[in-house]
This record gives sequence, C-alpha cells and structure tokens, in this order.
Amino acid sequence: MPIRSDISSGKTRISSCDATVEEYLKDKKLRIMLLRPRADLPQIVNDPMLPHKAAEFAFHRVKEGHIPYDFAMDYKDHSKLFCSEVASAAYEQFGIRLWAGISHISSPGLRKWLSAFGVRHFETQEPSDLEYDPQLVVVAEWRDQATLKKDHYDNAATEVMLEGAEKGDELHYQRYLLPLARIVKGYSVLLNLVGKAGPIPEGMSATAALRTQDYDKRHKAITDRLSIMADKFKADHGYAPPYWELVKLARVAKEEAEKSK
Repeated sequence: MPIRSDISSGKTRISSCDATVEEYLKDKKLRIMLLRPRADLPQIVNDPMLPHKAAEFAFHRVKEGHIPYDFAMDYKDHSKLFCSEVASAAYEQFGIRLWAGISHISSPGLRKWLSAFGVRHFETQEPSDLEYDPQLVVVAEWRDQATLKKDHYDNAATEVMLEGAEKGDELHYQRYLLPLARIVKGYSVLLNLVGKAGPIPEGMSATAALRTQDYDKRHKAITDRLSIMADKFKADHGYAPPYWELVKLARVAKEEAEKSK
C-alpha cells in the first residue's frame, strides 16, 4: 500500500502550503538535508512522539486556513510565516526552540537591499543555520551536483552585487512601470482573497516587485557571463574554478554587464 506523506513549507509566491513528497521533489532543489531532534533531548525523552506532533501541528495549521508569507522575517510573530518559521513555530508549541544560533544581519548595504524587499527584522532565523543547531542530527542528505554548480555561480554573482551594495549601489525600477505594477498588485490581492496566488506575492509591494525584477535582471547578466568565463577557466587550467576564483570572475562579469547597459 502506498504511503502518502505531506510536507508543509513556506513559499514567497503561494505562502504556506502542503505538498506530497513527489510534488515537493518536483520543485527545483539544490540540496535536501533531513534533520531530526536528538534522541537524548529531555523533551524527546519525555515524549518520543514530539516530532510527529510538531509535524501534525504544522500540517493542520496549513489546512485550517491561509497563512501569509512573512516578508518582514519576524520569527517571533507567527501570524505570518517565512520558510524557517514553519518549522520553528511548530516545534515551539511543544517546548523545543530550534535555531540555537540566530543570525544578525549587520552589513549596511545588505540591510538596505533587504529593506527594499520588505524585510524589517535583521536578527532572524536563516534556513542554513539550522544545520548547525546542536539539538539536531543529520539523518540523510541529497544533492544535485549539476544544480549545485549553478548555485555556486548564483552565489558568486550575489556576493559581488552585495559588494556593490556596500559601495552604494541601489536597486532601481522604472518609475513609468509603477502604475502598471500597482494594477497587477491589485489583481494579485483579488486572487489572494479567493485563495489563489497572484503575479505579485502576498505581502510584497508593487515597488518591491519592480526592484526584484531589477535585481533578477542584473543578477542574470552577471551569471550568464560568469558561466562562459568559468568554462574558459576550466579549459585553460584543466579544472573547474574554485569558489574564490568564481568571485574574481564574477567581479569582471559585473563590470562587463554594467558597461554594456
């Protein structure tokens, strides 16, 4: 008999949702790590079914009603949820506070850009930090090597863009597009009211959506050039460029992209 497992998660476009394992895996994944609370945690010793109860809590909350995505990244207020908060809010109900280490985003340039996207809390739960929570152990891990390669390019491009943010680079948008974006936002709100996802995610403003487009366009211009440069590096040296070399190449790619505007 097939067993149907469900996964609750937070997505920017469709807020919190539940999906079968098959549906979850169809979505692009770079790396999946399965973590479990340690068996010797006092809470688990007292109630070995606690992880199951936390999962049920998250699943039923999604089923009971719409949960907006938390662009502000306020991990203490669970009326809205971002990705990390889906897990932390559920376990918190049963006495386990995940994310033993909270990230502090202090870089002025990064804070400015995140603010433009709607982030208001810069002391928060970053997803990758959960891997280092001593309350958890790794049960299994899966990764797609080819997709991770692209992720390295994406990260290198992001890193040099954030270097620019520290030097004063701004996220722009074409002001003449703002009236149209507001109409699209209004349409998205109507779709949200009937439980559907709109072109602009719930909780994201029209200006933030336009800035996101600007970021994506600039990021793609860098990664397209970086991919070609990385292939040439491999042909010249006989090995793929390590990450620090990718960052150097990304700086050159960024300069070329800016000159070609």
